[in-house]
Amino acid sequence: MEQSAYKIYGYRWLILVVFMLVAAFNQLVWITFAPVTEAAAAYYHVSQLDIGLLSMSFMIAYLVVSIPASWVIDTYGFRIAVGIGAVLTGVFGLMRGLVASNFTLVMIAQIGTAVGQPFILNALTKVAARWFPIEERATASGLGSLAMYLGILAGLALTPSLTEGTGFPSMLLYYGVGALIAGLIFIIFAREHPATPPGPPELEERALMFDGLKQILRNSNFILLMAIFFVGLGVFNSVTTWIEDIISPRGFTATQAGTAGGLMIVGGIVGAVILPTLSDRYRKRVPFIIIGLVGTIPGLIGVTFATTNLLLYAASFALGFFLLSCGPIGFQYGAEIGRPAPEGTSNGLLLLMGQISGIAFIFGMDAFRIGPKGSMTPSLLVMTALIVVGLIMAAKLRESKLVAGAGAQLQEAAEAS
Repeated sequence: MEQSAYKIYGYRWLILVVFMLVAAFNQLVWITFAPVTEAAAAYYHVSQLDIGLLSMSFMIAYLVVSIPASWVIDTYGFRIAVGIGAVLTGVFGLMRGLVASNFTLVMIAQIGTAVGQPFILNALTKVAARWFPIEERATASGLGSLAMYLGILAGLALTPSLTEGTGFPSMLLYYGVGALIAGLIFIIFAREHPATPPGPPELEERALMFDGLKQILRNSNFILLMAIFFVGLGVFNSVTTWIEDIISPRGFTATQAGTAGGLMIVGGIVGAVILPTLSDRYRKRVPFIIIGLVGTIPGLIGVTFATTNLLLYAASFALGFFLLSCGPIGFQYGAEIGRPAPEGTSNGLLLLMGQISGIAFIFGMDAFRIGPKGSMTPSLLVMTALIVVGLIMAAKLRESKLVAGAGAQLQEAAEAS
């Protein structure tokens, strides 16, 4: 009779879809200039570093806005928080198109969309916790991450052709209109809570944000997880930023670099569906985090040393598949071991680690180029070693009692029936 006190609603999938739509457009806006850096620099008569700062603004803004955004998520709920992020993305994304000929105004608009990012990304596990039962939450987080990867992939694939066919102003305007429509759809259809919770009421109890923050920073498993995210997200952000510079000393072209970067994201999309689903099915988090890190190592080594298209593309896909699939599983694991800290707080801290390391790794790789061609091999070997260290730390993680307990309850229910 106790199980009848809560219910799982089909509407949860619509909630997830409208969240995914907003998340995808936010990432599309972020990555807009990355595949057309040289053309954008020529169009605006600025340096390529200036164009790089358009994307870097998202990482920098995240450092400032992440904690306040998490507080809004945990205090007022994900509907208001994601709504704020969606409005900022849509309004300032539209502004980019309307002022597209002025680089200074485009930069201001880009910063406006960057401020909206933490309100969206930090809410991922909150959405899953509000609407999904514990045995589906890694899957929900995986699909939310999938949307982010799809947004990045769309930006990498569409921006060059749209820019060539319609010009920068029209391309930016199309993206802005799309982001604004996505935000309106979210505001119309999103609901904070189902009529009844998706699990036992005791699982919904959460501490205040700053109380929860103090607790998770004393949690040894969460500290290890933060270190793993610091390495993993730092590697992803820096490799995707420098993919052309990484492989060009070996004779690969910009087109091949674009293909490798795209395959990395495609691998992440596939991995974000498969591994989190298996994590939910087997009621395990830690083994799948370990699998992800183990698979990342040969992928990163392949990207570092591959000299043929086949090896480069296979390594890029494997790197994305294993590294990016760790993200949603890690977010959900952090939300579970961090209880009673709010989901927005745990999610935000993990993403914050990745933004800090992303900035450090990007500048570090640029600073430690070697040889006349500016090889980044030493930096990539250091990052491979860091992944190995992350794997050692992952082996010390203890399994989430919450998901293990849910598995035991489901097993008992199945045997009773």
